[in-house]
Amino acid sequence: MADDLTVTRTLVVPAAELRERFSRSSGPGGQGVNTADSRVELSFDLASSASVPEWLRTRMVERLANRLVDGVLTVAASEHRAQLQNRMAARARLATLLRDAAAAPPPVRRATKPSRGSKERRIAEKKRRAITKRGRSGGYDD
Repeated sequence: MADDLTVTRTLVVPAAELRERFSRSSGPGGQGVNTADSRVELSFDLASSASVPEWLRTRMVERLANRLVDGVLTVAASEHRAQLQNRMAARARLATLLRDAAAAPPPVRRATKPSRGSKERRIAEKKRRAITKRGRSGGYDD
């Protein structure tokens, strides 16, 4: 599985920069769980990758700071019985993480003042509500 990992249209991680480790998984598999190395750990050295532009790398490292260990992002997958399915799941998970980290920041919200009409409507509604409540507290004739 030496395919490049496509994160976005412009960002593709070469297969040479990905490291896979296999180990025994704890999950379903019956007797085969003790013999098959179906768990996959996929690692990508984000801090020193040549495939990620410098301006994008700083943004991604900042957003993934709590997931990085010495600049390396690691994802594990062990939910399937087959190693190939776990490899695909790990690659999809890594691509999603990198895609979210590479996304452009949201536009800055500029604070605005409420318009004069909205202020007047709010005050008028408060007055109507006060009149309604005032009408509820009245003496009852027997």
